Amino acid sequence: MQKRPLGRTGLMVSPIAAGGAAFAYVHQSAGWDPTTPEGGKAVEAMLDHALDRGINYIDTAAAYGNGHSETLVGRVMARRRGDCVLASKVWADFTAEAVSASVEDSLRRLQTDHIDVMQLHGRMFGPADVAHVLDVSLPALLRLKEAGKIGHIGITSEEPFTLLPFLAHPEIEVYQIAYNLIYQASARHFLPAAAKAGVGVVTMRTMTSGILQRQMQLLAPGATMPDLYELALKFVLADSRIASAIIGLRFAEEVDRNAALASSFTPAEDFATLPRLTFEVYKAEDARRDT
Repeated sequence: MQKRPLGRTGLMVSPIAAGGAAFAYVHQSAGWDPTTPEGGKAVEAMLDHALDRGINYIDTAAAYGNGHSETLVGRVMARRRGDCVLASKVWADFTAEAVSASVEDSLRRLQTDHIDVMQLHGRMFGPADVAHVLDVSLPALLRLKEAGKIGHIGITSEEPFTLLPFLAHPEIEVYQIAYNLIYQASARHFLPAAAKAGVGVVTMRTMTSGILQRQMQLLAPGATMPDLYELALKFVLADSRIASAIIGLRFAEEVDRNAALASSFTPAEDFATLPRLTFEVYKAEDARRDT
């Protein structure tokens, strides 16, 4: 699987990533329970299979199952730490002391002496939140970076627009944003600015968290439709501004299906260049007609 640069970090990552939230939460209708001993073994086997298939980016967080996700990932890291780029998270609103303690706990659970990308875990950032990150959380992570315990600093948000103030701070090199087939607003504001800043961008909610798929079932029951999960992944893979798309992988067959798509898919056009306003769409369509 061809790797992509993670912004200016110097890290090369697979275009799809294994998302650790799936390793903490039960999905009974899918037969998935990572909280049991058998489920834990299934997570380990799936991660081994993903690494074998070239999926080298693993994203987890201390908040996923109160450390359960990190613990399961750590069992694989004890054997295969050199095979992956490892990312985790600490809450952005923590005190400096709590940031340090959380990262130390993550290192212990992940069975490693360093985490490649440590992200400030947030949802939306108002002015007070931005000030707290810049005055408290970020300096705490910079001290951990200086100590060699983390490699690069990132930040996450459900609303990418609220991350724009952080782009002026080069210490933050990786941004994890909600961006998918039904949530595209960042293509108008954050993604162009992020590309100009040269930061690495990874996506959460890549498959819309199943929202699009459920809505289509309700709106057009029984209709013949394309594979909406495949379309959702292709949408993100087609945008050159995205380094890696996080997916909640659980089973080996999911690994194989998504790895095959990521390895073979070539978009007809870079979605980073698509028009996003009505008059721009009209102009693009007229230009195609004229040629």
